[in-house]
Amino acid sequence: MNSESDFILDIKSKYSLNFVGDDCAVIPKNSETDMVITADMLVEDVDFRLEWTDPFLLGRKALSVSLSDIAAMGATPTWAMLSIAVTESLWESGFLKVFYEGWHSRVHEYGVTLIGGDISRSPDKLVIDSIVSGDVPSGNALLRSGARPGDLIYVSGALGGAAGGLRLLENGRRSESNAATSESKLIKHQLDPTPQVHLGNYLQKHNLANSAIDISDGFSTALFHICEKSSVGCVVDANSLPIDPDLMESFTLEEALDLAMNGGEDFQLLFTVPREKEDLLDLLDTQNLTKVGVIAHPEDGIKLLNEGRSVDMIPKGFAHF
Repeated sequence: MNSESDFILDIKSKYSLNFVGDDCAVIPKNSETDMVITADMLVEDVDFRLEWTDPFLLGRKALSVSLSDIAAMGATPTWAMLSIAVTESLWESGFLKVFYEGWHSRVHEYGVTLIGGDISRSPDKLVIDSIVSGDVPSGNALLRSGARPGDLIYVSGALGGAAGGLRLLENGRRSESNAATSESKLIKHQLDPTPQVHLGNYLQKHNLANSAIDISDGFSTALFHICEKSSVGCVVDANSLPIDPDLMESFTLEEALDLAMNGGEDFQLLFTVPREKEDLLDLLDTQNLTKVGVIAHPEDGIKLLNEGRSVDMIPKGFAHF
């Protein structure tokens, strides 16, 4: 079997799955609105471990993962469906009660309505299936396919923090409650990420971005998807990448750069902006937008400038297979 990406491309072609290929499927709702829908699955010991999170934070993250996809499309979240396969021991422990409390704490921040789902028994692992829908003006969803040569490449926030937090958790570190240390902040990025819904809305509403994707599987992989879907190349300056400053307390510069380039689950947005609209970003009522490169012609390839050298950028973000 080939990679996960190759498998998706194969079934998309074989079965003419025209709605597959972006963070969400885009379906016409009426003459004025399109509906975007995403589905995400979280599996115990693959996407999370119960020994380093708690049910409240896991509930929040289960919704955040899907809200990040909605954000990448520039949509406003509307409704959600949540299905869970749970072990008998977790069922008896009251785990689900706290999980749903955490899930709904995130709902209150973004106005999502839970409209249904399913609960089933699992023999040994907790499995969470999240479906979220959103609305966007007809024909105006932010897609991965709109980038053009000359466009500027931007990212929001800082990169690598969630991946650094995961590395710390894997090495046995744990966060103290309400601690403000660099390690605790990195771990919080991993366990309780913030989806960039308001930024996605703003970019779409003001027609500032012509392509976008969320950084869930890593910056390098996200950029590769943009270039592939848009049939373009790009040049990225490694010195411009907004590496999470807290990484430098626990990792070398080389490790921090790798985490920023290839680590996932920051749930920031990577988007492209036509050069003539760059000045309009200054009016954006948000912080931490960083220009990291430029879209090039496809024959120029996907390049990373690092220490005066131009090298091919290889997507090394997360893949299940």
